[in-house]
Amino acid sequence: MGQLRKHLNKNILHWLRYYYYKIKLENCGEEIFFERNSRFLRFPKNISLGDRIVIKEGVRICSCNKNAKISIGENTTVGYHSFIFASEKITIGDNCLIAPFTYIVDSNHEIKKGININSQDNTTATVKIGDDVWIGTGAKILAGVTIEDGAVIAAGAIVNCDVKSNQIVGGIPAKVIGKRK
Repeated sequence: MGQLRKHLNKNILHWLRYYYYKIKLENCGEEIFFERNSRFLRFPKNISLGDRIVIKEGVRICSCNKNAKISIGENTTVGYHSFIFASEKITIGDNCLIAPFTYIVDSNHEIKKGININSQDNTTATVKIGDDVWIGTGAKILAGVTIEDGAVIAAGAIVNCDVKSNQIVGGIPAKVIGKRK
């Protein structure tokens, strides 16, 4: 068990949040820790959480329409003030570490000339994050990206293309900078 999970303060407020989300979400696994001020927005019945997840303070997870799905695997931690916004589908695997201020989104605005951007449709593409992935502080994962098992995303990276198993990527846009050994 990692240091984080050893020091979680499970008081009465924790249990109230846990039972509240057990009712609100599509699936809310066992032993999930919800810190205060975490929110599941718009269509919470489209959000599924595995067992032993930690959702830190300020997290926003949003199923943006009635068809959008989000699923997070077991033993995954979502860091402070991270945003996960799905207009189609976002899947996050087991045993992942998502550091604070991370942004994961599966849509983008169209930018055709001659039409106000705020009047244009969104385009969507599924985001898939495998097992045992570490996403560093402030990273952005954009629409259509697949991050395979064991990958590491450096802090501040903007990921707009697929990341292979055990690769380490960083930069804007993210490029391969190493491999886990």
